[in-house]
Amino acid sequence: MPLPSVAKPRRISLLSESQHTASSLIDSTIFASSSFPQTQFSNHPPNPQGHHNSKRQALTFPPFKRLVGQCFHGAPASYYASLIQSCITRKAIKPGKQLHSHLCQMGLGFNTFLATKLVNMYCVCGSLWNAHHLFDRIPKRNLFLWNVLIRGYAWNGPYEVAIALYNQMFDCGLVPDRYTFPFVLKACSALSAIEVGRKIHERVVYTMCETDVYVGAALIDMYAKCCCPQSARRVFDKIEERDAVLWNSMLAAYTQNGHPDESLALCSEMVLAGLRPTEATLVTVISASADIVALPAGKELHGFSLRNGFESNDKVKTALVDMYAKSGSVKVARTLFERLGEKRVVSWNAMITGYAMHGYAAEALDLFEKMKGGGAVTDHITFVGVLGACSRGGLLDKGLMFFDFMVREYHIEPTVQHYTCMVDLLGHCGQLNKAYNLIKEMKVMPDSGVWGALLNSCKIHGHVELAELAVEKLMELEPDEAGHYVILSNIYAQAGMWEGVARLRKLMIDKGIKKSIACSWIEVRNKVHAFLSGDTSHPNSAAIYAELKRLGGLMAEAGYVPSTDSVFHDVEDDEKTNMVCSHSERLAIAFGLISTEPGTRLLITKNLRICEDCHIAIKFISKITEREITIRDVNRYHHFKDGLCSCGDYW
Repeated sequence: MPLPSVAKPRRISLLSESQHTASSLIDSTIFASSSFPQTQFSNHPPNPQGHHNSKRQALTFPPFKRLVGQCFHGAPASYYASLIQSCITRKAIKPGKQLHSHLCQMGLGFNTFLATKLVNMYCVCGSLWNAHHLFDRIPKRNLFLWNVLIRGYAWNGPYEVAIALYNQMFDCGLVPDRYTFPFVLKACSALSAIEVGRKIHERVVYTMCETDVYVGAALIDMYAKCCCPQSARRVFDKIEERDAVLWNSMLAAYTQNGHPDESLALCSEMVLAGLRPTEATLVTVISASADIVALPAGKELHGFSLRNGFESNDKVKTALVDMYAKSGSVKVARTLFERLGEKRVVSWNAMITGYAMHGYAAEALDLFEKMKGGGAVTDHITFVGVLGACSRGGLLDKGLMFFDFMVREYHIEPTVQHYTCMVDLLGHCGQLNKAYNLIKEMKVMPDSGVWGALLNSCKIHGHVELAELAVEKLMELEPDEAGHYVILSNIYAQAGMWEGVARLRKLMIDKGIKKSIACSWIEVRNKVHAFLSGDTSHPNSAAIYAELKRLGGLMAEAGYVPSTDSVFHDVEDDEKTNMVCSHSERLAIAFGLISTEPGTRLLITKNLRICEDCHIAIKFISKITEREITIRDVNRYHHFKDGLCSCGDYW
C-alpha cells in the first residue's frame, strides 16, 4: 500500500500587484510572438548574481548574439540547447532572454527539451518568477523538469514553494526519484521543518532510496539542521557504501549540534575506512577541536593538513586561525592569519573575535581599522567582535561609537548578539539603568544572553532590584537553569539578605533544580584530567595537594591573603579558606605543574566563571612558577603571565 504524500499546503500565489508592475521591466522582445501576456513574467531574482555580470555578458557574448540574430530555422534543438547551456554556465540572463524570445517566435518556446533548459537557466540566474511561469505553460512536464524547478526554489527560496511543488507532483501522477529528494530535503533544512522532513523520509524508505549516498547526505543534513543528530546517525549507519560527502555531512551534524567529541572520533573512523579527508572534512573537525579547546587534536589536524597538500588552502587555514584563537594560542593564530593568501571577511572575523575573547581589545580594534583600510566588507559578525572587544576592555565611549557607526554608516540592524555586548558593556561600567533601558528599546526579543549579561552586571555592582527583574525574565526563558538562581542567591548573600537566600534554595529544591558542580580540566600527554572542587579522587591527589601547600607558602610570603568573599556558606572562616584554596581550577593547575616540564604553558578549561580569589591567586602562581597559565571559563579567556592577567582585572 503506497504511503500518503506530505500534507498539501494551499497553492501559493506567485503574483502580487507589485510583482505585475515589476514584470514590465522585462524585455518585451521575449514575448513578442508568444501567446501569454507580458505581465505574467517578473524579473525578481532572490539571488542577485544574475544582475552583477552585465559587463562580463557584454564582453563574452558578441559572437553569441550574432548567432542568435541569424536564427537558423532548420537548426536542431541540440544547437539551441548548447546556446542556452552557455547562458547557464555564465549566469548570463540577458542573452538567455533574447534567445528565449527567438525560440518563442519560432514556435519552440514550449518545446519540452528546450523549455526545460530555459527553466534551468532562469533558476540558475535567480529569476524564479520567470522560471515558474514558463514551467506552468509547458504542456508536457516530465520529472526532470519538476526537479529543475524544485531545485531552483531549494537553492534560492521561497523554500515553502519547493515543498509545495513536491506535493503537486503526486497530483500529476509522478513519483519523486533520487534526484528529487535531496532538493526538497534541502528546503526542509532551510526551514527547520522536521515534521515535513520526517514524512519525506518515509517516502524515501518506501521508494528504496534511503541507501543512496546523495539522498542519505540530504537526510543527514536535514536532521542536523533540525537539531536531531541521533536521527542523522541512524541514516548514516544504514548506508554501507559511503563517500566523502556522506562522511562530511555526518561530521557537520555532530559539530553543529554540540557534539565535537563524536565529530573527532568519527573523523578517525573515516581515515581508518580508507577515505582521504577533504577540505570540508578538515574545516569541520578543526572547528570541532576548537569548540572543546582540544589543542593537541587541533595541532594534529594542522600537521595532517600540511602533509596532505592543504598548506595553501585558505579555508582550512581560516579554520586553524579560529581553532588556535579559541585554544588560547592567539600569537599562532595571528601568524597564520598573516600568511593567508586571501583574507576573506570570515578570516578577519575569526581573528577579531579571537582577540576579543581573550580581552585584547586594542589589538582587536587595530585589526578592525586595518580591515576597513584594506577595503574588506564588514558584516554583522565583524561588529559582534568589535563590540565584544569594547565590552571586554571596558571601552564604553568606543563601544557606543561603534554601535552607532554600525547602524548609521553600515546600515546593519542590531541583532541580539550586538545588544548582549552593549548591555554587558554598559552594565560592567556601572550604567545599569542605561543597560536596562537599552533592553526595553530593543527591536528584537531579548534572549537569555541579554538578561544574563544584565544579571552578571548586577552581581558586580550589587544591584538587587534589577537582578530580581533579570532572574524573573530568565526563569521564563530557561526555567531549569540553576546558574541564574545561584547568582541571585549570591547577590542576596552579598547584601546580607539571608531570607532571600533561603527562599531561593527552597524554590530550587521544590523545582528539583540542582546547582551545577564546578569542574575544571587540563589535557596532559593527550589525556584529559578533570577535577571538582575539593576533589581527592585523582590517582595523584596526594602530590597535587602537596604542590598546593607548597605554593600556598610561597604565595603567603609574596603577600597573598585568601579572600573568602565568594564563599556564601554559613561556616567558619578557616573552612571557607580551605574551600577556596581547593577550587577545581587550582587542582588542575597544581596537576599541570607537577606533570609538565618547567616553562610549559598550562591551558585550563572551567565550566563556570572563575572566582575572584582564584583570579588573584593564579596571578601569584604565574609569577612564582614563571609559567604562562591560560584559563578558559564560561565567559572568557584569562591569560596569566608574570603576575598579570590579560583582562586587566576588568571582568
